[in-house]
This record gives sequence, structure tokens and C-alpha cells, in this order.
Amino acid sequence: MALVNTHGIHPIWFVAADGIQALDLVGPHEVFAAANQTADFLGVSGRRYRLEIISASITEDAGEIATESPLRLAGRPLPAPDEITGTILIPGGTGARTNTNPELVEWLRAAGGHADRIATVCTGAFLAASAGLLDDTRVTTHWAWADHLAEDHPTLTVDPDAIWVRDDPVWSSAGVTSGIDLALAMVEADLGAEVAQTVARWFVVFLRRPGGQSQFAGPVWSGAAETEPVRLAQDTIHQNPAGDLRLDTLAAHVGLSSRHLARRFEAEIGMTPARYVETVRLEAAQRLLEETSSGVDHIAAESGLGTAESLRRCFQRRLGISPTDYRRRFRPQPA
Repeated sequence: MALVNTHGIHPIWFVAADGIQALDLVGPHEVFAAANQTADFLGVSGRRYRLEIISASITEDAGEIATESPLRLAGRPLPAPDEITGTILIPGGTGARTNTNPELVEWLRAAGGHADRIATVCTGAFLAASAGLLDDTRVTTHWAWADHLAEDHPTLTVDPDAIWVRDDPVWSSAGVTSGIDLALAMVEADLGAEVAQTVARWFVVFLRRPGGQSQFAGPVWSGAAETEPVRLAQDTIHQNPAGDLRLDTLAAHVGLSSRHLARRFEAEIGMTPARYVETVRLEAAQRLLEETSSGVDHIAAESGLGTAESLRRCFQRRLGISPTDYRRRFRPQPA
């Protein structure tokens, strides 16, 4: 649903609860403001944005919003739900993820029925989902909270790797700076690629960021397994990722049949032994790319991923980028 028009103003309502992540709001706000200026400069017709920061306080005098940082922002009180048109954008942060104010949830539910689209940044998806604004849609959120969102709201299809997702009328993005990616995508849909690309160049960011958010995620392991044989299999995998970690070998090492280990491993860890092994090897390769100058052939062997080609395929499949690009982005540069 593009909102291109030859006239008119499109309001964007930033719903700011105490404890939001400031960049989740400020990043998209600056993109939309720059899009207005850029469209005017380029002579591009279409709607312009009116940016409204509204406080999630239910009091008549909303006052300031305290962010996580704790940068403070000024917001106007919540308007009547039927005053809402355009886009409701909900930033994330602790304030959005843990907000249990029933009046705010009810306001969002009512106001969402009047909006053209709903946008969430990071864990703003939790607040939007609590208000029923994301039901039966595909969404994303910060990689560290994706599983929690899926568990809390089983009607959602949560993509843990996407930088942003559009499932009209809902747009959602991953964590923090990905709100900028989301806003640029919305500008491109509303005002065209030239405006969005010009803003992206001015901000010194990609219009379409390569790869998914998995490339930024740190190790996120489930807890230790419940039973000793599966814990021993986990330890064996972590101690020597480049070792012989075939299922039959692991099963013999822990004293179970291959079928029994596979069944118990998936039940206790949430993934197959093969997937777990590949994940451990991938993270070993990531560390080597970040911390050493070794060639990709050496890293492939050291991490257990075999050859440079198998390493490249694994990175492309799991992270959406090549090992060389990963190293370029994440290895610290010498002073």
C-alpha cells in the first residue's frame, strides 16, 4: 500500500512510552524529516510527513518522556483515537517491551483502527501485539527477543533474521538502527527510490542493508540440557568444533543410540544435533574472522566447516553475506 499522492499531509504518530530506546524514535524521525526536505529539493510530488511525538502517559499533561539512555524527549498528550490518521510508529526499548498499562493498550487498539498503517521498531512489536495490531501478520523484532515475541504471541509469524518486514498494513523492523532501514523503505514506497536513496546517501547508510540481522547476533544458546548424555554431547561439540561430530560418533561417545540421541537432543535443546554443530562451527568461524588475519581456507578447517567454499555457503545461507564481507565489517581496524 503506497501512500503516494499529489497533495496532502501524512501524519506519523510516534508513540513514546517511558523507557523507550531513543534511537528507535529519533532515527526514523530524522529520516522522515529529511525526506520532506529532499522531496521538496528534487521537486518530487507526493505527500509530505507531519511528525507527531505523543507521550504514552494517559495524564492530561503528558510532559517529558524518559528514554533508556536517559535522554528526555517532549511529547504531546495522547489525542482521541478518532483523531488518528496516517501511520502509528511504536519504538522499542524496555518501556515498550514491558508496558502493561491497560489504558495505553486500549488506546492503541482503538487508534490502530483509524490508521493507514502500523510500524514497529525493535521491541515496539511487543506493545503493538498486546494491542492486537499485529494479529496474523509476519513481523520481525530484535534478534535477542524474537523467540520471546513468538512465544508470547503465537498468532504472529516472527522472522528473527529480517532487517525489516512489510506485511500490509503492518511494517516492522529489527533492533535500534534498523528503524532507519524501515523508515527508508517506507519513504521509498511513499515518495520513490530517488528520494529514499538521496536520504540514505546523506545519512551515510545503505538504502538496502546487505544480509540479515543474524550477522550482528552474538551467541544465544539455550540453557544446558536436562540430561547428562545430551549435556555431554553439547560439551563435546563446544570443546572441539573441528572434530568428528557426526551423529553416530556423538552417540557412541555419550552411550546412546543415534536415534535416541537425536530425539532427546532436539527435545531438550530445540534443534537437531546437526544444526547445533553447524551453529557452533559458524560462530567459531566468526570469531576467527574477527580476531585473526588467517585465510578463509585455514578458518574453514579450524572451525570444522571444511573448505573455503563450504564456509562461504554456510555464511550466505545463515548470515546472508560472504566471509570476506563479514570480516570487513566486524574485524577491528588497527589504530
